[in-house]
Amino acid sequence: MAEPSYILFHKSLEQARRLGARGGRAHACNQRARRARLPAPLPTVPLLRTPRETTAQAIAVLDAQFPWTRGAEK
Repeated sequence: MAEPSYILFHKSLEQARRLGARGGRAHACNQRARRARLPAPLPTVPLLRTPRETTAQAIAVLDAQFPWTRGAEK
């Protein structure tokens, strides 16, 4: 079998650029075909958010528990 180095070597800069562009287009085409074969993603269900304690509420709870620290946040 003949050595296939003639495919890549002994090319002008323009020929090498065209060869690389052809490979890039083929890669993109293969990627699109591969993505088209993937199953459609399942619809996502939004997470239910539980109400969280605000900073003001947390300060009020701490002030009720420890009255001697009232106003320490100021």
